[in-house]
Amino acid sequence: MRILLAEDDAQLNKSLTYQLEKEGFIVDSCTDGDTALYYGSQNIYDIILLDRMMPHMEGTDVLTALRKDGILAPIILITALGTLSDKVTGLDLGADDYLVKPFAFEELLARIRCVTRRPHTLTAPDTLSFADITWDQTLNTLKGPKSSCTLAKREAALLEVFLRSKGQTLPRTTLLLKVWGPDSDVEDGNLDNYIYFLRRRLQIIGSRLNIKTVRGVGYSLQEN
Repeated sequence: MRILLAEDDAQLNKSLTYQLEKEGFIVDSCTDGDTALYYGSQNIYDIILLDRMMPHMEGTDVLTALRKDGILAPIILITALGTLSDKVTGLDLGADDYLVKPFAFEELLARIRCVTRRPHTLTAPDTLSFADITWDQTLNTLKGPKSSCTLAKREAALLEVFLRSKGQTLPRTTLLLKVWGPDSDVEDGNLDNYIYFLRRRLQIIGSRLNIKTVRGVGYSLQEN
């Protein structure tokens, strides 16, 4: 699961990023509203953690702009402003939840679990299946007809994108954004390498699925 963390307190940003990554999340972080809007507009995040008071652009303005652009990812506002009026305003603007500082990390995790369980969100259950494979995101285990295996971090992120878009042809740019993030300087050939690695994984577990190349466009996970 990929998270966007927009928090202007550098120490808190660093601490939350570290803790979230320890929990297995992929985290892109920023410290100002303009960057948060740019990242969020890429529509590649499963959840957005948005500080309300940030330089250049307030979190509520970022929230409004994202919802206007059709970004449906769950958004949790994180702020020191904890009055009833502040909460109501944030929720009315389209936030899914509101967390007041200071807070325990365990509470943040609970709220993330809560908003990602809601049926209107873009997230999926802990176990994803397609044809003859099942991937347990918690254990990072890919199971097939013959055997099972664990995946490297990038392999898991790439597989998740395919499993959430079953049978669809995904452009290379979409895959690069979703797996490496909007601010990465990854070389285009790295995607081909990880496609090769994932194809090998599918062969090893005996799956009839294959990642097919759609020339000039990208790739698609399909049954042979």
